[in-house]
Amino acid sequence: MKAFASPHALFLALLLLHSSMLAGCAHQRRPWTFAVSGDSRDCGNTVMPAIARGARASGASFYWHLGDLRRIRGIDFDFAHERRFARGLPSEDEYINMAWPDFLEHQVAPFGEVPFFLGIGNHETVPPKTRDAFRSEFGALLDRTELRTQREHDAARHLAPAPAGSSYYHWVKGGVDFFNLDNATQDSFDEQQLSWFDAVIEADLKDPSISSIVVGMHEALPHSLAGSHSMCGSNAGRASGEHVYRKLIAAEDGHKRVYVLASHSHYFLADIFNTSYWRDPDHHARVLHGWIVGSAGAERYALPAGVVPGPDARAHVYGYLIGSVASDGRIEFGFHALTESDQQRARLPDYSPDIVHTCFEGNPDLAKAPAAAPTEACPAATGVTH
Repeated sequence: MKAFASPHALFLALLLLHSSMLAGCAHQRRPWTFAVSGDSRDCGNTVMPAIARGARASGASFYWHLGDLRRIRGIDFDFAHERRFARGLPSEDEYINMAWPDFLEHQVAPFGEVPFFLGIGNHETVPPKTRDAFRSEFGALLDRTELRTQREHDAARHLAPAPAGSSYYHWVKGGVDFFNLDNATQDSFDEQQLSWFDAVIEADLKDPSISSIVVGMHEALPHSLAGSHSMCGSNAGRASGEHVYRKLIAAEDGHKRVYVLASHSHYFLADIFNTSYWRDPDHHARVLHGWIVGSAGAERYALPAGVVPGPDARAHVYGYLIGSVASDGRIEFGFHALTESDQQRARLPDYSPDIVHTCFEGNPDLAKAPAAAPTEACPAATGVTH
């Protein structure tokens, strides 16, 4: 004889199922955020702790650094003014050996439990520093649990993963595929990296769970508003950068949302690919969403010629982007400028208030900033220009 549930029990079960489904939907719809910026040499030890404080306050799921950690070509201003060096600076050789551990101590540690993803910039390969030395020094960050898990997932779907501890990699979170690319030398992506990138993008196009693609790198892709201070500095840079740009157009054609991030130029600038080159129908292209956010502590540059300062174009500023991810994968980016008060509140014990003030007010005198590149310029590329 079969036992039948009472109407009351059946109603209760349906109610619990409905509540569970609503809870699941609510969880799926819950937005999440991440923080990103780059170029933290010179005064990053007084700026990055404030970025960390802001990232934690916004509930950022992770922070992403787009490269240029320490000057290396000379001693960073903040390094030279740490209290421990009051009786005398280390030698240049001692500085070279201490620079990256100093970055970990003063710029990474303040993020605490917030996951920290690390990119590579051109200053990470300034002699005597090398890409291999970068991988060795920052192996723990370049082989985070998220990246190991992603490599295992890629291998399981017969997709060649990026090498363990590589300076380029990707990871998926909440239906968004994040790519950290390496164009730190010769302004270009090498063939191995391009082959890997193409394969992952092709896999994403076939994967309905991937709604959006975010690509971050140090130097902006060519033909951007960054002009010559981008992947226009070499023939290989221009060709490999255009390759990535067109691959991302193909991703958009495949109904993926695409966003491109860079630093290298020390200002904040949005809509960086809205240039005559990418708008020209003869190039069979389109304008991709793109931002430059090289505002994490490096000496600050003037904006490119012809760019009008405003909410989407800011020079002489420190700050970071917050990406807010919606349930459908759409991402809204907002720039968070840091005040001197923000930096004083996050000041580390190694620094006096006067040093924080000097970094905020005098890094650099804008009259000494490098000449701005002509708007939209991508000059003939015969070799590295910067």
